[in-house]
Formats: sequence, C-alpha cells, structure tokens
Amino acid sequence: MIIKKEQTIFIEFDNNQGLLALVGPQDRNILHIEQKFGVSIALRGNKLAISGPQAEIIHVKSILQYLFSQFLKGKPLEIEDVDTAIRIVGASVSFDQESSAQEENEISIPTKRRTVFPRSSRQAEYIKIMQTHDLVFGLGPAGTGKTYLAVAYGVSLLLSGQIDRIILSRPAVEAGEKLGFLPGDMREKVDPYLRPLYDALHDMLPAEQVVKRMSNGEIEVAPLAFMRGRTLSNAFVILDEAQNTTPIQMKMFLTRLGINSQMVITGDLTQVDLPTGVLSGLKDALRALEGVKEIGYLTLGEEDIVRHSLVSKIVYAYDQYKNRLNQIDY
Repeated sequence: MIIKKEQTIFIEFDNNQGLLALVGPQDRNILHIEQKFGVSIALRGNKLAISGPQAEIIHVKSILQYLFSQFLKGKPLEIEDVDTAIRIVGASVSFDQESSAQEENEISIPTKRRTVFPRSSRQAEYIKIMQTHDLVFGLGPAGTGKTYLAVAYGVSLLLSGQIDRIILSRPAVEAGEKLGFLPGDMREKVDPYLRPLYDALHDMLPAEQVVKRMSNGEIEVAPLAFMRGRTLSNAFVILDEAQNTTPIQMKMFLTRLGINSQMVITGDLTQVDLPTGVLSGLKDALRALEGVKEIGYLTLGEEDIVRHSLVSKIVYAYDQYKNRLNQIDY
C-alpha cells in the first residue's frame, strides 16, 4: 500500500472581506472543497492552511486563488461558483492562463437584482452569440443555464432601453396533459407550465417590478398558442422547452419575429414529451434552417450544468445508458 505523505501550505489574503466570502457562511465553501479533495482547510488569521497530500493541496490552492480573484471582480462565491472553479482549474489550461484569458474577455449581464456571470466557457460563448445574432438556438440538458442566461440577457436589454418588452413563451401542454382537464381558469391552467420563467424573472428583478412590468405589458409570459397571428417588434422573445413544439408550431413562432427584435429558442432534444411518432418542431427547425448563416447555434453539455454537482453525473449516466440500449441487437 502506498501511503501519501501529508503536507501543509499556507495562503495569505490581503482582503478580510474577500477571505470571509471565500470561506463562506458556516465555512460552507471550504467544507465543500474538503469533501471533494480529501484535504483539511483551516482559517488562521488572514491565512488559510491547507493540509493533505501534496498533489491535492497544490490543486486546492489554485482553486482558492481562482475563487478569490473572482470575488475581487465582484462575483459571488456560492457553492455553484466553487464547483465552477473546480471545473475550470481542473481543465488542461493552467490557473494563470485561464485567469488572464478571462480578464482579457470579461463577460457579464447586469440586472437589477444581480450581475449574472457565465460559469463555463460555453456559457460565455452563448452570451456572445446572443449579443451578435437576432435568432439563436440554445440547446442542452437541464441545468446548463440556457434559459436562465437568455432571460437575464433579455432583462438587461429592457433595462437599458434597447427593447420595449420581453416575451417569454413555452408549449403549455407537456407529457400528454390537456389543459381542459386541469382545474381553474386559463391563467391557472397555464401558470404551472410557465413557472420556471417566472422564477428566472424574480432572480433578475425585484418582485414589485416584475408585477408592474407585467401589468403594463413590458414583460409577457404566455403559452405558445397565444403567439399565433402576432408580429413581435421591439422585443426580446424566448421560446423555452422548444423540443415539445410540433413543426407547424415552430414555424408559426419563428415567423413572429418583427423589426428590432431578437429571438432565443431553447430546448433539450433528449427530453421530447410529444406523442410517439410526432416529430419535434425543434429538431425539424434545426434541419430546415441549417444553411441560414445569420442564425446562431450553441449546444451546452453536461460539463456546463450549474445545478447540484450530482445533476451532471445523472445526465452522463443516462447518456451512457441510452448508448448501451442502442447497441443491443434485438
């Protein structure tokens, strides 16, 4: 048996507020890192003492230095940001190279309640594509931020006066449910399907502003069926869960795009809830529009997932399971 010799190194910080943010409430952040790497991290005045095998403590030192640099740029240091730092520092690019590259090309989305930062290189690319294209397809599994970042970008455009309104839409019927069988009036029937969009809005704007802007028409959250016959001008338009549209619905929605408007279509082609034999409108659109150069496309992957770290492992496990099933000769 090879026994790894434990060592201790110290990192000194010249910003006490940043050090406390790095440690986290109830030492949450450093406990998370300890659990991930099997090291011990202790606060000693304005220093952190890291104890453990040499390879691990050097790696953890880079993670902590990266997180501290993010604090100095005004970024939050939540558990999700710790996981992002672990991914970035664990990549083949060194900490110093990654840090300088980020400083050269810093990307953020300012909103009323928070400044939203990309948590992976592909999320940063996604924001760039939204900044340069009037129509964007953002694809990927749950938790990759494809809808959240689109809502944030739309809110920033509204706040800066570049558009007059935000329109958020989703197919109102998923997994075979029919609205007519649900209790309540039309709003009560469709609200549960649109709840993720409301949640994203409340992350970007104070609650009273969400209510005010929805009442005066600056923000509209509506099921896809309500888009027929409209021309959406001076607007930022998002169609979420687009994999659950039919080809006819998708074509209808895409042709709503008006003057001085942008449209983002998000979806996950591995989560189609349409009846068996019905082609996904998202898949159909990707094929039909393949040659249109003015359209932006980006596919986010499991490594871009910013929810609980277990989510990316779940997505990966399902992908592997699906591949094994496809290899079985029936």
